[in-house]
Amino acid sequence: MRALTWQGKRSVSVQDVPDPRIVDPTDAVVRITSTAICGSDLHLYEVLGPYMSKGDVLGHEPMGVVEAVGPAVANLQVGDRVVIPFNISCGHCFMCTRGLQSQCETTQVHEQGSGAALFGFSSLYGSVPGGQAEYLRVPHADYGPVKVGREGDGGLPDDRYLFLSDIVPTAWQGVQYADVPDGGTLAVLGLGPVGQFAARIGRHLGYEVIGVDPVAERRQMAQRHGVTAIDLTDGDADVVAQLRERTDGRGPDAVLDAVGMEAHGGAEGAVAKAAQTAVGLLPDALAQKVTETAGVDRLWAVRSAVEAVRRGGTVSLSGVYGGEADPLPMKTMFDKQLQFRMGQCNVRRWIDDLLPLVEDPADPLGVEDLTTHRVSLEDAPDAYEMFQEKRDGCIKVVITP
Repeated sequence: MRALTWQGKRSVSVQDVPDPRIVDPTDAVVRITSTAICGSDLHLYEVLGPYMSKGDVLGHEPMGVVEAVGPAVANLQVGDRVVIPFNISCGHCFMCTRGLQSQCETTQVHEQGSGAALFGFSSLYGSVPGGQAEYLRVPHADYGPVKVGREGDGGLPDDRYLFLSDIVPTAWQGVQYADVPDGGTLAVLGLGPVGQFAARIGRHLGYEVIGVDPVAERRQMAQRHGVTAIDLTDGDADVVAQLRERTDGRGPDAVLDAVGMEAHGGAEGAVAKAAQTAVGLLPDALAQKVTETAGVDRLWAVRSAVEAVRRGGTVSLSGVYGGEADPLPMKTMFDKQLQFRMGQCNVRRWIDDLLPLVEDPADPLGVEDLTTHRVSLEDAPDAYEMFQEKRDGCIKVVITP
């Protein structure tokens, strides 16, 4: 089959790779009909390259049609249409039964000290082949896949369902973790795909939402959904001042960081970018060690969240961070009596809440107003470059294998 593979820093290519097959009794093989490029894929394209191996198949936002099932899979049949959550969970361990599927004890990557295995996401999370491919082997298919209606037979187009694989549940969890009081104010830093949905979910739940992003197209998209959007042009001090000005001088009740390790802004961001570049030039084993023991993240977003949120408020981290020794403003965090929530999304936990929303004819979360570019699998390498550079108004790319 054809699949998008990692070849090196900022280098991906479509190659022939072995077809997936049933290995374990709980496996399924899915023919991919739609898949997407995620902001987290850009971390592998750039910062987390030391954890990748040449030829790794990328992608963790897929959906498609079941082609084969193992003998222990009773919930799926050949021909079923399914969305595949990006984390691989068993559904019956201590963590899964507590709604912490991203910490699944059955698939935890113990050699890396990491949580549940992820599709297409480096040795840190199991080096499981991903879904930017024609076919995908799905472990624990007796629990993970989300069955949806067949298109043309009562089911909706792929675009309504595809983002249940990651970014809609990730945004939903981020807003739930933000713990915004009724009628309160939520600030969203970063209006990429997760930030867009987080902002829309906030509006859907009745909050005032203020989004922050330097890219005009992203701000305009958010404004279409009732979000107040402000420009990030003058650094973190200006953003903090604007957020406080709009909230009676106190700051928002909660700030959701939807940016993560590759944030822009400020001298600190420039230093961290230089550190990331330097790490990328090291041999992989040494680069991994530096990432695990040094501060390499660009912390503009999380620092701005700490400064902007009101005293006694909540900071919700949906953006991905990778360094183990990044300095945080602990004095301010303690003094302001802040609470923090963060972590990989527990996708399966939120599906029952979200499936009715994406199937609602009114499309309350605007899932059909996110994709800006559609490409074939063969054109995916160019789409990666365009997405990273934010060219041509690129906000979300969907790939059709």
